[in-house]
Amino acid sequence: MMELDGFDLRLLAALQADGRLTNQQLGERIGLSPSQCSRRRAALEAAGLIQGYRAELSAEALGLRVLAFIQVTLSAHSGDNSRRFRELLARVGEIQEAYAMTGDADYLLKAIVPDLEGLSRLINDTLLAHDSVARVRSSIVLERLKVSNRLPLPAAR
Repeated sequence: MMELDGFDLRLLAALQADGRLTNQQLGERIGLSPSQCSRRRAALEAAGLIQGYRAELSAEALGLRVLAFIQVTLSAHSGDNSRRFRELLARVGEIQEAYAMTGDADYLLKAIVPDLEGLSRLINDTLLAHDSVARVRSSIVLERLKVSNRLPLPAAR
């Protein structure tokens, strides 16, 4: 793992807040020249600490108004069944995140759809229709209390 100093941590924090910052803007924020920022950014990217940059889209503006968490229990616990379910997940755009879990359910999915009809289609026509799935339980989000993709970075030294 790459050894991070205070400049690296401040650079990462600034990019988490706004990935569109130029090296000039980064330098002004963290106290380095643009060329030093460029070199450090490239090193952080090469080390895999910065995995990419993306635009953050508005789900609401795109008509995606229903956010749901879906617990899935597989019909059988085998490598083949798990593989087929994971292949299904890769094809379904409405599923934003998927986690293999301990506890009652095998998987927890985060899905976003336009409306309740879209959620019904996702559950009934996609998930329950797949032969790897035995049971599905869903919870609809009423209100988002906190949304963050930022990782908790140690304080800059």
